[in-house]
Amino acid sequence: MRRRVVITGIGAVSPLGCTVTELWDGLVSSKCGVRVIDTFDTSGITAKIAGMIPVDVKNGFNPDVYLTPGEQRKIDKFIIYAIAAADQAIRDSGFFSLTDEERSRTSVFIGSGIGGVSRLYDTSVTLFSEGARRVSPFFIPSVLCNLASGHVAIRHRLTGCNFSIVSACSSGTHSIGEGFKSIRDGYSDFAVVGGAESAVCKLGIAGFAAAKALSTKFNDSPEKASRPWDRDRDGFVVGEGAGILALETLDSAKSRGAKIYGEIVGYGASCDAFHITAPHHEGSGATMAMENAISDAQIPKDKIDYLNAHGTSTPAGDIVEIEAIKRVFGDHAYQINISSTKSAIGHLLGAAGAVEAIISVLAMLYKVAPPTINLDKPDDGCDLNLTPNHPQDRKIDYVMSNSFGFGGTNGCLIFKKV
Repeated sequence: MRRRVVITGIGAVSPLGCTVTELWDGLVSSKCGVRVIDTFDTSGITAKIAGMIPVDVKNGFNPDVYLTPGEQRKIDKFIIYAIAAADQAIRDSGFFSLTDEERSRTSVFIGSGIGGVSRLYDTSVTLFSEGARRVSPFFIPSVLCNLASGHVAIRHRLTGCNFSIVSACSSGTHSIGEGFKSIRDGYSDFAVVGGAESAVCKLGIAGFAAAKALSTKFNDSPEKASRPWDRDRDGFVVGEGAGILALETLDSAKSRGAKIYGEIVGYGASCDAFHITAPHHEGSGATMAMENAISDAQIPKDKIDYLNAHGTSTPAGDIVEIEAIKRVFGDHAYQINISSTKSAIGHLLGAAGAVEAIISVLAMLYKVAPPTINLDKPDDGCDLNLTPNHPQDRKIDYVMSNSFGFGGTNGCLIFKKV
């Protein structure tokens, strides 16, 4: 028998703020967390903006709240963000009070697309400038993708299944999906799931810029750079952060008296098997992922009220997703509120799907479809309700959230209001 799986805790660190509340309030206020990069020299790099975690403002991110300075020096920022968001989600859920037996049935799946690229770059510079003796003994465990999951498990003594899914920009979504299946099918009773990323460093930005994937036209007006489906878009904006969700069975949540944000009812995955970076021109992989999620949820397609799209602000990818949505939903596509919240925070890569999952369940909770900001001139064919520039109130009972990544990897989740 398939067990029902619900979300009882959420935590986030994002360019709009360092809590879930700050993230949501920023979104529905149509704010933007993209700014000029000031943490390293961008000379020679065509893209000079990113969705960075705020640190120099009131209530900015303070890692000392979660880790000592000595602990921070041993790990990359993506792990710090994962720990912070996981602490929030676990506290929110009440998982702090799990018994030892329950901890043995608690899995941790936290994905990352790239892992510790910042520490990798810094250590390479140290190696070449100061020699091998100056390389930290903590270098390797500070950059491995699975150490986000590892640190969270160690910190909270969660002894169930533990691994990191690395599937580029679908990592967070796939991690949630695998946690959902693990509980639904009886392999776990609880799960801490999501994604974390921190690729805003000289190597990360230079690498994406060299691939001509990033926006470069808006370096002087960063808040306007991420503009999914708009005719003036010219590439995505790298963002950083983490999103973590605490999952358990519906029966467990009710017995504990836990608050329930929503239920996960469908998960679909697929591969374009087409190109290492470009989506299939017909959107066949995206279509299949959405169809698989709907089939898994066992619901009619016209149940979907809101869709948090992948929508990265790339010229080709945005159009392909719109066509895939039309192909899947037919006439009902015109009844769905669709938005890309990457317009406000940039593309968080391996953390994107997890942060967007949190946004999706909050949309159900607050009955608000968050906006796609900077959508001033929709491109040809983008004639759906893309929730331009301002949030829209509506009753939302089912939400779909899409993630597509390099290598043609696709993931899709469906959430239901409880």
